[in-house]
Amino acid sequence: MSYLKKIGALFVSSALMASMLAGCGSSSDSTGGNGSQAEGGDGNYNISIVFKTTSNEYTQYMMAGAEKAAAETGAVLDMKGATSETAYDEQQNMIETDLHANKYDAMIIAPLQGDMATTLVSGTDMPIFAIDTDFNAPEKISFIGIGQKDAAASGGEKAVEAAKAAGWDKIEAAYIAGVQGDSTADARRTGFQEGIDGAGGTFLADEVQYADAVADKATVCMEGIMQSHPEGLAIIACHNDDCAIAAARAAANNPAYAKTIFIGFDGNITAAQSILDGGETMTVAQSGYDQGYQAVKTVVAHLNGEKVDSFVDCGTKVIDSTTAEDYMATLKSQMDGKAVAQ
Repeated sequence: MSYLKKIGALFVSSALMASMLAGCGSSSDSTGGNGSQAEGGDGNYNISIVFKTTSNEYTQYMMAGAEKAAAETGAVLDMKGATSETAYDEQQNMIETDLHANKYDAMIIAPLQGDMATTLVSGTDMPIFAIDTDFNAPEKISFIGIGQKDAAASGGEKAVEAAKAAGWDKIEAAYIAGVQGDSTADARRTGFQEGIDGAGGTFLADEVQYADAVADKATVCMEGIMQSHPEGLAIIACHNDDCAIAAARAAANNPAYAKTIFIGFDGNITAAQSILDGGETMTVAQSGYDQGYQAVKTVVAHLNGEKVDSFVDCGTKVIDSTTAEDYMATLKSQMDGKAVAQ
């Protein structure tokens, strides 16, 4: 389902609002939408949100959370993103256009390149907020997201525990990374390495392969790993769920990888389903829905003259086969019937 066109602001009954999960400090998890623009009444704040891309499932969770906050606050959202996580010029044009459009009260950015975002917003009077991926700029008011490295480290520790329980004596981990040079990708790689090594495993740092955060390239990476390690590996850690699902699928018919722990990152509905189906083993779940929700709420609070935190931490948790079913039900309730692109 596409949300790149304008849609009317969501009018939600008070009973439904009371039942919905409310943000990073609560018990809510992850969800999202597609590209969209919601319209509120006259005098409402106009907010531009430029995501890394609108082509992945995780962004849709952020969008759904943002739409929920817009429905509650009356904010007008214009949400967009590049076609891929390497479409740097495309995102740059979007940010530049919205910075100079003279129709937005604030902008939220999930930068593909932090340095680029810092340069583009330099000197602007518009309040700037970061979501998902932080960047340094004096114009930035708040970052709404998580501590990527610490979250990945917790996942690495859990993966080692699971590998030991699966009967692996030699616990080595290969890593399928995201986009080389991206700050989020670098933080997750570092975190997984620290978590795996710290828990007694061995992170094969010299064999990291970059898949640009997409499944097709992750499949190729996994095929290369299996050629290099025909004996099997205890852990395949991946930058995101798309890559972990693809890696597990590529190794599905290889008996040497039958007990391998495949761990991803994000916590999407497709990841939860893959875990239940015996594909991906576990995921480090961050709350995209909460990030989108809290980003809009934080912007509106700032525009209303309230003091806001410079870092709004939305937290993570590791999901495995024991928790995937309940977690998936939560995600589906947050999506509230919106289609998820896969």
